[in-house]
Amino acid sequence: MAQALIFPLIEKGKLQSADVIGVVGSDASVARLTPALPDGLTLVTASDPRAMDAWKASVQLLAVKPQQLDALAESVGPPQSGQSSLLISVLAGVTLERLQKQFPGRVCVRAVPNTPCLVGEGLCGLTWGEGVTAQQRHWVKEAFEPVSEVLELPESKLDAFLALTSSGPAYVALVAEAMADGAVAAGLPRDLAHHLAHRTLAGTAELLDQQQLHPAQLKDMVASPGGTTMAALRKLEQAGVRTALIEAVVAATEHGRLLR
Repeated sequence: MAQALIFPLIEKGKLQSADVIGVVGSDASVARLTPALPDGLTLVTASDPRAMDAWKASVQLLAVKPQQLDALAESVGPPQSGQSSLLISVLAGVTLERLQKQFPGRVCVRAVPNTPCLVGEGLCGLTWGEGVTAQQRHWVKEAFEPVSEVLELPESKLDAFLALTSSGPAYVALVAEAMADGAVAAGLPRDLAHHLAHRTLAGTAELLDQQQLHPAQLKDMVASPGGTTMAALRKLEQAGVRTALIEAVVAATEHGRLLR
């Protein structure tokens, strides 16, 4: 996710590669990632003395695993005296209160981007911590806009936002896989079945979005009386697909709250 956010900013000239320091956990990660990095970008391990330079920067992007946060916070010193240091966290379930407690002397932002950011089609929810200036808000929104639609939300809404948008691609991938398997069972070659399933989902999402259709409207447009689509929809209703998806979003939301 860090690469998905940083690389477009470098490509558009909003960041200079030489001004970016990336910190990863191991030498193996440095070796694996370095060939794909823009020229001039520095990538080091957390044990490298240069890693501390990242924590002196005016903007820091925190994209580690949530379970690594405590150890990381203990190893990080305060920002340089008099510096307004901005910390942007993309960690699921880690509240602004916790961030501001573990990283004193910084102003914090919670960002919830989703994986379609990797192809410039993402969604990102932003919640501002205390002391974030108008200039910093503008910079953060500009940072995420090249890869996502940006929404400003109260923190109380982020768990549900994450459950729908960040976990949502997994639900859609499961649907895509099941649809393709059904087509294979009905006789289509697997490669073609996957292609058709993906294009059907992508085209349907674009139609819903561009024409601002309620999903029920599109369903009724497709489902003719007594037709094949109605036969399929009956099976989906009998299997409880609608309820399962509703409960999946609710379960993800509740689990997100438990991560605090």
